[in-house]
Amino acid sequence: MAKFYYGGQAVMEGVMMRGRASAAVAIRKPDQSIYLYEEALNPRLYQNRLFRLPFVRGLLLLWEMLVLGTRLMTMSANIATGAVNPDDPTTSPPTLDNAQPGMDGLRPLDGEASPASKSDDMAPPQIGGVTLAITLMISLGFAILVFFLAPLFIASLFHIQAGGDWLNLVIEGAVRLLLLIGYLYLIGRFPDIQRVFGYHGAEHKAINAMEQGAPLDIPHVRSASRVHTRCGTGFLLIVMVVSIFVFAFVGTPSLPLKVLSRIVLVPVVAGISYELMRLGAANYRFRIVRWLLAPGLALQGLTTREPDDSMIECAITSLKRVMQRDGQAVLGGEENESAGEAAPLLPYDKSAHAARVL
Repeated sequence: MAKFYYGGQAVMEGVMMRGRASAAVAIRKPDQSIYLYEEALNPRLYQNRLFRLPFVRGLLLLWEMLVLGTRLMTMSANIATGAVNPDDPTTSPPTLDNAQPGMDGLRPLDGEASPASKSDDMAPPQIGGVTLAITLMISLGFAILVFFLAPLFIASLFHIQAGGDWLNLVIEGAVRLLLLIGYLYLIGRFPDIQRVFGYHGAEHKAINAMEQGAPLDIPHVRSASRVHTRCGTGFLLIVMVVSIFVFAFVGTPSLPLKVLSRIVLVPVVAGISYELMRLGAANYRFRIVRWLLAPGLALQGLTTREPDDSMIECAITSLKRVMQRDGQAVLGGEENESAGEAAPLLPYDKSAHAARVL
């Protein structure tokens, strides 16, 4: 069986983790208790040989994480702010009971902390369908505009004939990198985002502790590093570099064609960048790889904060759940935990997950 790499992301007052079979999010409620929600991942997406090809698999995983992250970020914001109380039987938490399987490839499961989430009589408030599509289009459009089109227009103001195409591409890439660093620095000034970055650090610590074979308890996870080689922040830096080489193949067409190329080639850049990040993480033991990845790890200083114990607890909770669902033994707490302790979910064919992973 291919080695599986656990991963996740920070949400509002919580952490989402992705396993082989499911994704789980642990959210800190206003009363400081934790709401745990779990959702199955559709294995059929990974059974197709096409979707397991290098470059293609990265695009599939990135799209899945984008859609899943957007939906669970909305859920976490509603629960963390008290807009929705998952323990109130008169309201439904924003679980994903009406997920759009054709769009994001997810199959919903029950949220364990709320009787209302299991009710067939109430339609839970959620982000899905048209709303989800619009949200994703706006998010992707903003990212392409700021980090791909804006650098192109800014670099065109400094177009240098003597340096050739490569010099102009380097200028464009430098502008792109400066915009990324500036953006991360500015949003990191907001208190709410600083807390999200704290949960981001907790997610990294939990994954690092698990991959090092340490028990998943607060003392051991707290001592782990808050930077990780497979972090999305490092991925963004790889994208900045790869885009220079990919856009070099476009040459020097007219400005409209350049603009079109920056949009159309984004999936190509993302697919190549994912494979490079995966390759680098798998070979981190080599000194030259550590040198190459060092800038990406340093950039995580902008997107992570040292988490407190309550943040670490959320990361541990969600990671333990997806590991238990996958049948993985979990070290931590007063005793070792196994898959048998995971709460029952709606039926799905778990055997289909066994060997069909990226």
